[in-house]
Amino acid sequence: MSTLLTLAPEFASVVALPAADVPPSVPRADFSDTPIWLSAVKALLLFVFLLLNTLVVIWFERRVIGRMQNRPGPNRAGPFGLMQTLFDGLKSLFKEDVKPAAADAFLFTLAPILFATMAFVSFAIIPLGGTVNLFGHQTPLQLTDLSVAALLVLAVAGVAAYGVILAGWSSGSTYPLLGGLRSTAQVISYEIAMGLALVAVFLYSGSMSTSQIVEAQRNLWYIVPAFISFVVYVITMVGETNRIPFDLAEGEGELVAGYHTEYSGFRFAMYYLGEYINMFTVSALATTMFLGGWHAPLPFNLIGDGYFDSGWWGLLWFTIKMWLFMFFFVWLRGTLPRTRYDQFMAFGWKLLIPGTLLWVMAVAFIRGAQLGFLGDSSIAIAGREIPIATLIVIGVLLVAVLVVLWLWETKMTEREEAAAKAADVPEEIDPYAGGYPVPPLPGQRLREPSTYPALPRAGATATVVDTPTVENKEA
Repeated sequence: MSTLLTLAPEFASVVALPAADVPPSVPRADFSDTPIWLSAVKALLLFVFLLLNTLVVIWFERRVIGRMQNRPGPNRAGPFGLMQTLFDGLKSLFKEDVKPAAADAFLFTLAPILFATMAFVSFAIIPLGGTVNLFGHQTPLQLTDLSVAALLVLAVAGVAAYGVILAGWSSGSTYPLLGGLRSTAQVISYEIAMGLALVAVFLYSGSMSTSQIVEAQRNLWYIVPAFISFVVYVITMVGETNRIPFDLAEGEGELVAGYHTEYSGFRFAMYYLGEYINMFTVSALATTMFLGGWHAPLPFNLIGDGYFDSGWWGLLWFTIKMWLFMFFFVWLRGTLPRTRYDQFMAFGWKLLIPGTLLWVMAVAFIRGAQLGFLGDSSIAIAGREIPIATLIVIGVLLVAVLVVLWLWETKMTEREEAAAKAADVPEEIDPYAGGYPVPPLPGQRLREPSTYPALPRAGATATVVDTPTVENKEA
């Protein structure tokens, strides 16, 4: 033990970052002047903030998609239809609460509660603004913060997956079970790529605390150095929230409504609310990790010695950035069709996850070169010292891109050759040759309809043909 204590300072000096990049140099949110009752008040205000945003975004989605599809959208209940969402929510409270006879009563009720609750929990570590004066106390516009706060969001998302699979299993029905399995596989798969996308942010900021990550972006938002991580995160957040084009757990033509097919009334409203809160959660996390959080954009952060980049102004900037992602969700829904499930899963496992792993390794080497972990050798290019390790990493990335493009071209050539071989097929086929109608392959054509076997029309009575018996033949 004494040896370990003796070596502790030396070990700390080896693994520690340089003084300019030590995470404690970036201040963390200060909750020393925040009593427990004030935390409860902030939790209530956060709950109301999310509910109001949910009411508005449902109306916003219906109106925007209505404009995209050349129709008005809700315009009857209240001015511009603003009260329509509120009335729909109240209506769900008084609807008949139907429960299947084969359902597990306890889990059938627990699943939506678990799903909606986890959606609210994730927002506890999101900094909505700077330090403000609230009821005579100087407190940050954040409910709480942890040294691993960013991982809390991923952990909570994993717990919310139980609400999905339990809903499908406890319904006692086939289609909800299939929808629950499909949605759980989708959520878990894309959580892996989402977590890997955030690793680059951790490497650049040197911390997993959300307040420290936001402060580290005061001068440069991480969407610039970690742009690839941002693109991966945006793709995974759409898959994580089961939104078009990735709402494969709710394919109406395949699984009716997915895991919540058997839900109605208030239980269904809990899932409906939880899905929209999840949209706000992933949007808020993207704002925190890549868009500077609550910090003001240019040129507002330069006006008045940072006046617009502090206090309650941060809540305004944060809300605007978050709503940009919400508009992106709505835009996708009104533009893109639904993808195929196997293609979506293959895209995640075969492209996103391996590609993000390579990107994280590259970022780790680049940050190591910048911080001097890989040596201090550098080359002056255009009057700027660039570490040799950084140039090596960039070279390796370019080679990897060339290899991927070569493999892709080779694969496409093989596909073209296979298609050419497959083109050597009969030009004319009988679609009923095997007993079932079969569509033609590319380059084929169907026979003339006059040569098809006669098929009875729907509703027609089948004609019974007398088969001659032995007695009839002898007669």
